[in-house]
Amino acid sequence: MLLDLDIRDRRVVIFGEPAAAVASARRFARAGARVRLVGTEPAPPAATPAGVAHVAQPAAGDVPALLRLLAPAWLVVTTGPASELGDRVRSLCGQLKIAHTHQSVGPVGPRGRVVLVGGGPGATRLLTLEACEALLDADVVFYDRLAPTADLARLAPGAELVDVGKLPYHHPTSQDRIQELIIERARRGQTVVRLKGGDPFVFGRGGEEILACRAAGVDVRVVPGVTSAVAVPAAAGIPVTHRGASRAFTVLSGHLPPSTAELTALAGLGGTLVILMGMASLTQTVTGLVAAGLSPDTPAAVVERGFSDSQRTTPGRLADLPGLVGRVGVTSPAVVVIGDVAAFAADQVGADPLTARLSLLPDPGR
Repeated sequence: MLLDLDIRDRRVVIFGEPAAAVASARRFARAGARVRLVGTEPAPPAATPAGVAHVAQPAAGDVPALLRLLAPAWLVVTTGPASELGDRVRSLCGQLKIAHTHQSVGPVGPRGRVVLVGGGPGATRLLTLEACEALLDADVVFYDRLAPTADLARLAPGAELVDVGKLPYHHPTSQDRIQELIIERARRGQTVVRLKGGDPFVFGRGGEEILACRAAGVDVRVVPGVTSAVAVPAAAGIPVTHRGASRAFTVLSGHLPPSTAELTALAGLGGTLVILMGMASLTQTVTGLVAAGLSPDTPAAVVERGFSDSQRTTPGRLADLPGLVGRVGVTSPAVVVIGDVAAFAADQVGADPLTARLSLLPDPGR
């Protein structure tokens, strides 16, 4: 069970294995607590969060010294594996009626670790439980522009937050530099979260980052995310597959216009075509698809800012789509959907995208 408590200006005393205790102290200090970090020796200054006081650790049998530490505390935290000291602290907290919790934060290895986290299409509520757990344990979070950032300080209370987001055709932090940064921090012994929008392996360059970490000998794992290629059309009531209408879908990066060979293959493939990052090349893509044989009357739709308060859907015929988005003023981030299933969008404009009726296509069971 998770409890959301206000610990601002409350005294929190933390015991345990040094790396785990420092990680815990960082989270509580970020939330505004007055933290006392109990240890046999001070943590390195670079690792100790600002505002955290180090206190010499008494022996497990030195009850008077332990009582002097525990009595003023509002909350006592033990971390890491079980120990005689931890057992004694837990027992004394019970006798003193002081709140106690144990955080089984594993010790960070000497080279740290990297977690590539998919943040979904931008809404905090669409983060997975594992993504939230990774953020909670993070020492530093390198996040992208389209990642869910509205509640990031709360989700990663002990972490340094670093914006490395890229804008279309403007990359203030290059991909190579991002990889250098996450490896450098992991080598300091930190837990690094690389937070991306959508899924790390769907046009997220997660493959490049995991290869860079492996080449550097840094422990790395992936937390999948909800990809916007499926989720954003769903937010507009558009299923990328539908019985009797589409039994396959293709996801295309629109960062560069498709080649003639690609357009010919896409036009003949059938099913649903989903284009990410495709607004700049939309006119060329649509013109090429029609020239390659795809009917100009094919239903199409553009969904902007999926799952946000300003979400908007623009449906129309394929051939009309470039002119339509120009008149409406469609902007990125947006997802383009081409295929029969896009007809669903025409009935969804103005409706709640999560409860809208899917009613335009005929029932294939009839």
